[in-house]
Formats: sequence, structure tokens, C-alpha cells
Amino acid sequence: MPVCDVCFRHCKIEENKIGFCGARTCRDGKITAANYGKITSAALDPIEKKPLKMFHPGKNVLSVGSYGCNLRCPFCQNSDISWSQRAFDFKDMEESFSPQQIVDKALELRTRGNIGLAFTYNEPLVGYEFVRDAARLSKEAGMENVLVTNGTASKKVLDEIKPYIDAMNIDLKSFSNKFYRDLIDGDIQMTKDFIAGAVESCHVELTTLIIPEENDGEEEMKELSVWVSGLEKQFNKKIPLHITRFFPRFYMTDREPTPVDKIKRLVQVAEENLEYVFAGNI
Repeated sequence: MPVCDVCFRHCKIEENKIGFCGARTCRDGKITAANYGKITSAALDPIEKKPLKMFHPGKNVLSVGSYGCNLRCPFCQNSDISWSQRAFDFKDMEESFSPQQIVDKALELRTRGNIGLAFTYNEPLVGYEFVRDAARLSKEAGMENVLVTNGTASKKVLDEIKPYIDAMNIDLKSFSNKFYRDLIDGDIQMTKDFIAGAVESCHVELTTLIIPEENDGEEEMKELSVWVSGLEKQFNKKIPLHITRFFPRFYMTDREPTPVDKIKRLVQVAEENLEYVFAGNI
């Protein structure tokens, strides 16, 4: 049975069935992206909204999303297209767009400050083939490409897209194996390896959403920032870190928003090791 090689799950997918992420399928004995060209969300966003603070500040970027995700974050802010029941229903959508159509729209929006394309909203790498194809055309047209991702993808996927991606914001959701394993059903080592590979190839900024009672400890933030500072030394470049406030969402409505003072304190902790640390959602 064909095996998907996008992430650590290595889903075995039968003909015309769907993998764990809801976006990959098997056709004619080959694993492919069922969500190729299926655009569920699009907007001309400020680049700072990705968030990217140190990549073309003040500019806009055409942001596009599809459906599907290979994590199961109970606090997901885009659950409608990531992994709720509604998200799984998108597999039946008929309309699709070619990479050239998306690039043509991005070019039209240059007069409104658009610098290119951002692949975002759901997890774009579960449909990395469309990201690769659209980003290649965008690059050929002289535009910039941005990826907003959870970083849960293999080296093969990174190698496919990195020639065409200029900047990434990658979620480093925690620095705890337990958090990744038990709360979001992920693989922290795969994410760390992806981050390291991305830093080598393009501008990278990281985001950590601080959830009360889950990843809000000062010691964890110290360990996370020390690790990031090690990447900075290894690759001789600065890596901005966004420390972001949680608000109750999706299945995680059993706790209050992260206290603003907690975010400010964790920013201070991270600043002991990193030069560029930004507080988000406060």
C-alpha cells in the first residue's frame, strides 16, 4: 500500500482514501494532494499579520489557504479549514485554481502594495505540491513567497519548496515533548529539524502561542530561547521570536486568555538569549 512521506505519520493510504491530514489521497497507486488548487481562504494581508516583523515591513501579501492539517491542536484558530468536521467536508469541493491563476491575481494586486504570495491559514505543507508550483511561478514573476507552517514536514518536502520560499513563520508550539505528543499529536523533533533546515535557506521567524497551564513556564521559555540562539550562532543570522497570547478557541475553552503580564515576563526571559522578541495579541 502506498505510504505518504510528508510527515512523521507515514500514512498508508488506500486508493481514493484520505490520510490523517484530510488532504492527501491515493490515485492510480500514487500519493498526491487531494487539495491541490482548492482555495478556501484568500485575503490581501499586512505582512505583519503572518506574523513577520522583519521581512518587508509595511507591505501586503496575498494570503491563500486550502484545507487540512497534520496536527490536532485543540486550540486551533482556523479549525473550519484545518481539522473540524467542516474542514473534512472540503474534500468534496469542485472548484479549483491553477498556480498561474493565483500568481496572476498576486500580480494584479501589486498596485495595492502586494509583494507576492503567502501560503497560510490551514497547514500548507499537506499540499506542498501546489505551494511549490505556485511559488515557482511567483518567483519567476519577480515576487516574494512566504510560508506560514507548523513545521511538521520531512526534509524531502522542505527540499522541494525551499528554492522558491523567501520567508517563513514557523510555529514552535512548545519546547516540551509531552506537549507535542499528548496535546497536539505532533513530533517536536521533526519540527526542530524543519526549523533548522529552513533557517539555513531563508528568512525565518518563529511563533510560540502561550497557553495557560500548558507551556507558560519560564524554564521552558529559557530552554526554547537558548535552542534558538544556538541556531543563530550556527547560521550567523538573527531569528525573531513571537510570543503570543492565547484566547479560548475550538476545543480549548476551559481556561482564560493568557495574562498580559505573563506574556511580558516570558518576553523578558527570551530576551536574555535573543535580540528580537515580540509580544503578540496583547
